[in-house]
Amino acid sequence: MQIGVKDILKKHNINPSKSLGQNFLINGEILRNIVNCAGLEKNDLVLEIGPGLGSLTAELAQKAGWVVAVEIDKRLIAILNENLSGYSNISVINGDILKIDIKKELETVSSIQCGFKPSALKVVANLPYYITTPVVMTLLEKNIGAETMVFMVQKEVAERMKAPPGGKDYGALSVAVQYYSKPSIVMDVPPHCFIPQPDVYSSVVRLDIFKEPPVKVNDKELFFNVVKAAFGQRRKTLVNALANASYIDADKEQIKKILLSIGIDENQRGETLSVSQFAQLSNLLANK
Repeated sequence: MQIGVKDILKKHNINPSKSLGQNFLINGEILRNIVNCAGLEKNDLVLEIGPGLGSLTAELAQKAGWVVAVEIDKRLIAILNENLSGYSNISVINGDILKIDIKKELETVSSIQCGFKPSALKVVANLPYYITTPVVMTLLEKNIGAETMVFMVQKEVAERMKAPPGGKDYGALSVAVQYYSKPSIVMDVPPHCFIPQPDVYSSVVRLDIFKEPPVKVNDKELFFNVVKAAFGQRRKTLVNALANASYIDADKEQIKKILLSIGIDENQRGETLSVSQFAQLSNLLANK
């Protein structure tokens, strides 16, 4: 089933913006699958990023208590208001999700507009490929209180999010996402399901957010600096990668001793370490 995206764009004389990475989903079945994947309840508050023309927004509004839709493209605000005029449980915000104070916006909606105390906050987004990582990491790091996040992203990015240690897909994004959540790939989406068609496959990934990280980290900034250094130059051994990073305060001999103490060979590369091992390593570096 296809929805009338072409007709809406033609009616309003709008072309999808390449600079904003706009690819509008036209498959109604996939829209409903995304909503089902989020497991929405009637008292849920949903944050949608990049509602576009409002097709997914309408599906969300039918299942959730209230939807806050943040759209960066000013041209689409009037269209959203028109297409969603039949719903009384949607707030449309024109803004950049990376710049607005989203926690404050959500608190305002919760306390003033929606008229009920949300039982859970959930995030749903069809993300432009070029800002996927910044948006995902911003939402995770800000700890906005979400229980679940569901994203449409480039397939290879979804695979990186859930990749285990040791493979080519495993990297800094894998460690970061798995520190904050349990990721799972729900479905793959072919290019023909979008207007305009992207050059690659997409995937829907669900992140179940941990109430507490699965590992104890004494210094979170150092933990992520260690991860950043380990993957900054993938071909280097872990010892050399960490010793050459200006933001890691340890020399090569200190690093070797710490690695030995937790059973990690000095010639291993960062891609072989689990999230737990990165936590061990950063905690020992913090206390050296």
